[in-house]
Amino acid sequence: MSEIKVASRYAKSLLDLAIEKKLEKEVRNDMQLFAETLKANSELASVIKNPIISLDKKKNILSAVFAGKMQDITHSFFNIMVNKGRAAVLEEAAKEFINQYNIHNNINSVKVVSAAPLTEASKSEIVEKVKSILGGEVILNVSVDESLIGGLVLTIGDKQYDASIASKLSQLKKAFA
Repeated sequence: MSEIKVASRYAKSLLDLAIEKKLEKEVRNDMQLFAETLKANSELASVIKNPIISLDKKKNILSAVFAGKMQDITHSFFNIMVNKGRAAVLEEAAKEFINQYNIHNNINSVKVVSAAPLTEASKSEIVEKVKSILGGEVILNVSVDESLIGGLVLTIGDKQYDASIASKLSQLKKAFA
């Protein structure tokens, strides 16, 4: 079974349990912390994924790093994953948990890449437009890519709207070729 399917199933089980215990927001914060920690510390990520390192050592490392920072349910989840030999998919499970949490709570993550920094008014306008179309809460992730020349690229889930000048120039170039 692929890692993504395994991670998705474990994340779904954890989300169901967190909802039952009314701790879904806290567990989501735990998963966010875990994913950010692994992203910032590649050595920790390598240790967790390494099949040569013993299961007990991995559990001890996770407990030491996240002691007092996470819910008991999250620590138990980590221990179960490690005991079942699924430590290699912990990072993917954390990301999948966040994704499933967002879907469950109608939270839409929107990525905006613009040629120049966006003003607060522009950000607010984008958030309001997305809210009017999709409803729910909107989390806006903004970045700047000067190679776009002008305009922006908006990504919501698996859909992308490219309103950049670089894209328009590329289309013109293909049309003249």
